[in-house]
This record gives sequence, C-alpha cells and structure tokens, in this order.
Amino acid sequence: MNGKARLTNRVGGRQRLSTLIPEWVDRALRQALPGRCAFCLGTAAPGAPWCASCFVELPWNPSACPRCGEPQSGPAGRLCGACLRQPPAFDRTHAPLRYDGEVLGLVQRFKFHASPRAGAVLLALLANGLAEASLAWPEALVPVPLHPRRARERGFDQAEWLARRLARRVGCPLGCAVRVRDTRSQRGLGRVARRRNLRQAFRVEGALPRRVALVDDVMTTGGTLDALARACRQAGAEAVEVWVVARTPLGRG
Repeated sequence: MNGKARLTNRVGGRQRLSTLIPEWVDRALRQALPGRCAFCLGTAAPGAPWCASCFVELPWNPSACPRCGEPQSGPAGRLCGACLRQPPAFDRTHAPLRYDGEVLGLVQRFKFHASPRAGAVLLALLANGLAEASLAWPEALVPVPLHPRRARERGFDQAEWLARRLARRVGCPLGCAVRVRDTRSQRGLGRVARRRNLRQAFRVEGALPRRVALVDDVMTTGGTLDALARACRQAGAEAVEVWVVARTPLGRG
C-alpha cells in the first residue's frame, strides 16, 4: 500500500491518526520518556505522546474562521470580519489549536531552542488535527521558508522540518519556495503593514501542481502565508490551503 492509500485508510469515517504520525516520532518519544505524557508526565494514552486529560485541556480552536483560522466565539464556519473585508490569497486554513498555554511553550522550545521532542509533539498534534478534519491530501506541500540568514542564525527551518516529515510519511512531494527579501520583523505591525512588509518576499522555484498546502508552525495575522500563497498562485497553484499547528488569538502577536 502506498503512502497516499495509507492516508485515506479510514476507521469509522475518520482517517487513522497512526497513518499520519511518522514512525520516528513515536520512536523518539518512547526513547525520551517511554509511556509518559509530554505535558504532565503522567501515563500517556496508547500510541500517543499525551494523556487523555491533557489532550482535552489543550487550547483547541473549534470556532475558527474557515478562511484564515482566526479564533472566534460562537458557532464554527463563520468568516471573520477581516476575511469578509479583504480575503487572503489562500482558500482555507486548518489550525487545530490556539497559540496559547502549553502549545505556546512547545512552539517556543521547538523554534528557538531546537527541541526535537517539542517538534515531535507539535507534528503529532498537527497530524491529529488533519486526521480529524478528514482532509484530501494535496499534490504538494510548501513549507514557509526562512530567509537564509535567519535560518543560519537559528540553525534550522522549523516549517521545513515539519513539512518534510509530514510529506515523507505519505509520499507527497515538497514544493520549493525561497524567501528573496529579508523582511523586517512582523512583531508589532498591523495587518496592512504586515502585508506591505511581505510584498514580493517569496519566489517559488519551478511550477506547482494545482492543489498545494502551505505548512508552518504558527500563523499570527496570516500576512506571511498570504504573500507565499500569492507566489504559489503565480507558479501555477489554483487551490491553496494553509496547514499550521496553531493560530494566534485576536489581539496578540
């Protein structure tokens, strides 16, 4: 059975989580803390790096805007005001968690301290969210690239790390995007300023297939992913989704 067939293998109408979590993730977690929850160090659920109690208490994002993933109150499926006024260049966002609480700590350990265990848990959480959503697999994954200077300073590119391991398990190719401008930090900028700051910041190497998904750890306002989605459409993509572990709540970032 090939990777794509494994991805679409379902039980009770849902994709099996085990088909999305790379084998090495389970192995690394078992070696680090066998059978222990990554959050409370209690007994983990079978085949998962968390216990059932901690998993339920994570900052989930059930009422997100379907277009940009922004956390909202009330029923799910409603577009947020920003997407109604100025829709982004991508079609849909899957952000299963909010960038808060335990998830915030995991992301910071992964991004700024290169913790492989934190990365493995984030990858498993993203895989779980994709499985729960029963998504069709795209024709390519495109990680959000760091500028080469920042990648050298940090020592690794976290989005590429996540996308490569997610794609390897299911046999999906990676599209190659390059950050051609080392833009100023997005921190403290509003939506309009962020989009202006990232204009023409990305270039996609070669042609892309029709359906692609952009991969990153966290989305703040969506300005970076909007700019990358525009570059992907210029390279031939017609349907662009965003897959991130978490979305920053309104008013933060």
